[in-house]
Amino acid sequence: MKILLVEDDDLLIKVLTRNLATHHYVVDTVKDGEMGWTYGSTFEYDLIVLDIMLPKLDGISLCKRFRTEGYVTPILLLTAQDTITAKVQGLDAGADDYMVKPFDPIELIARVRALLRRGSANPFPLLSWGDLLLNPSTCEVTYNGCPLNLTTMEYDLLELLLRDCQHVFSTEELLDRLWSSEEFPSQATVRSHIRRVRHKLVAAGAPHDFIATMHGRGYYLKAPRTEESTALSKIPQEKNYRDTSRIIDTSRETQSNSPQHLPPADSQQQYLAFLNETWTTTKPKSLDQMAVLLQAVRDLQTDRLQPQQQAQAQQVAHKLAGTLGIFGLSKTMHVARQLEYWLGGREPLQPKHAPLMKTLVTALQEDIDHTTLIQMSQIPTGQSPLLLIVSSDTEFNQSLVSVAASRGIRIETTPVLDVATTLMATESVLGAVGQDPDVILLRLPSISSDSLLTDQSTPQGSNFWAILQTFSHRYPDLPIVVIGDRDELSDRLEVMRQGGKLFLVAPTPPERVIDAVVNLLRDPKIPKKLMILDDDQDWLRTLPTLLKPWGFKVTTLADPKKFWTVLQAVTPDALVLDVNMPQINGFELCQILRSDPNWQRLPVLFLSVLTDSASQNQAFTVGADDYLCKPVMGVELANRILRRLQRVKAWAS
Repeated sequence: MKILLVEDDDLLIKVLTRNLATHHYVVDTVKDGEMGWTYGSTFEYDLIVLDIMLPKLDGISLCKRFRTEGYVTPILLLTAQDTITAKVQGLDAGADDYMVKPFDPIELIARVRALLRRGSANPFPLLSWGDLLLNPSTCEVTYNGCPLNLTTMEYDLLELLLRDCQHVFSTEELLDRLWSSEEFPSQATVRSHIRRVRHKLVAAGAPHDFIATMHGRGYYLKAPRTEESTALSKIPQEKNYRDTSRIIDTSRETQSNSPQHLPPADSQQQYLAFLNETWTTTKPKSLDQMAVLLQAVRDLQTDRLQPQQQAQAQQVAHKLAGTLGIFGLSKTMHVARQLEYWLGGREPLQPKHAPLMKTLVTALQEDIDHTTLIQMSQIPTGQSPLLLIVSSDTEFNQSLVSVAASRGIRIETTPVLDVATTLMATESVLGAVGQDPDVILLRLPSISSDSLLTDQSTPQGSNFWAILQTFSHRYPDLPIVVIGDRDELSDRLEVMRQGGKLFLVAPTPPERVIDAVVNLLRDPKIPKKLMILDDDQDWLRTLPTLLKPWGFKVTTLADPKKFWTVLQAVTPDALVLDVNMPQINGFELCQILRSDPNWQRLPVLFLSVLTDSASQNQAFTVGADDYLCKPVMGVELANRILRRLQRVKAWAS
């Protein structure tokens, strides 16, 4: 399978190319967006991997250009920009997936496999044709249980034939799909590889014409002769769906015998040696880049920092964050990301920011300079959730530590001071742990006067609200919990206005505080499963794209008779029903659903062209939670669904 990598970071190119080549992928590499367009529109690729920040043409614009021109090749965005806004922008531009640096090589390869399956005529994790089995996860190939010892190119050839087993591949197609654009093999080379693969298949017991030749056209996999295989090819759509489970289970059964998704110890050591060898040349280059950041700090101190210079410094910090993440230097990478954030703000930096910038740049330089060896423990792994407590109440802070630890939550604290000092202390704490928080808890200062907190002219009131507002802007995607001594409407209103998510009144038991945090952390990254039933096929094709920015995993169904079977197979988190459908209408389906105790709390939304009050009343009578009229905007539908899911979650907690 052939992949186009559009990336301007030499280190990342080296690491990615090595990982992809290890898994038998052919990789073409270009370093700017314009060249990415030239290659992507000239040669045929199975997958395109794009960075966002590229010279000449950025990755978002390049992605849009591919989609506008009708190219449907799967696109994976791989970038250090981890904000929700950047992800939505990338997916809306036409990308199929989005990964944030630093990435785990195992996860990257798994996502590549998934994208290649999605664009393949054979979507199953385990590729099979008669007695031939190919497992892309382990690159193992067997025929009738007998392992085949294939070269990289022989493996690639067989995988290509299996992924589109109904297609006849011409020699020119095979040359284009299997060899890099920098290689120029002859047609005789293709015939030679076909001959060797045939020989190995025959030796394992396959027929001589397993890979058949259509003279003047090319090569294809001949249909298996066994009765079972013939029957499989004739199974109708619904039975094919059930048989998919058998194929997937076969793959899992194979995986249970050997940990396929985790590289063996010797492979890990080889990768670690590769990283250390690469670090010896990367470290001096990274230290050289620090000169740009140091000069930016010096100019900031004297109020001479120009916007163009600030933008250049931001680019350097962005590149350093990506580079350091590759080596698993999470603490150092976090410092680089903090610099990137401050340098990339909407407003130019002021001299008052110079102390913070100097602290971050100095810490970054020292961390890079002191790193001489990459350890196995530094290679990216999952981390426990981090709760950042912004509070000067030491007793309150300490009361949460043991409860949080029992729930697997780490705590870091910083005091409530003036805005600049609080931020500087926070950056220092987070830089030390090398991780952004997952939830922020702000302890409202104890103030006796009823009007003090709403009076922005008082130091205590204005400082706290300014700190809350600053944190909500700095971490727009993170939930912020505020706990205060007064149960006043004015306090609650101001907390919501300044970006707070939850408001708790002290004294609240530590267990309840941590329970609130756990609820905010629960399944934050697991996509919600949404099932949509509508007999309008065009509308069904539109909805997954319409809802894609919100991360829903959408299952669509046009036939109401299959409703119960698909419902039990999918087990959705929410259900969207049309009203008027053939044979069984939406109201009847909702009644059937509510008659089963297991589905009585499933959120049900009706989406219909019927706008009369009688239809809407009937929907709520049979058990609907919401009713929307077509046409509907994607954002409105998504928000209605999300609100229902939040209610279910709040009820369950």
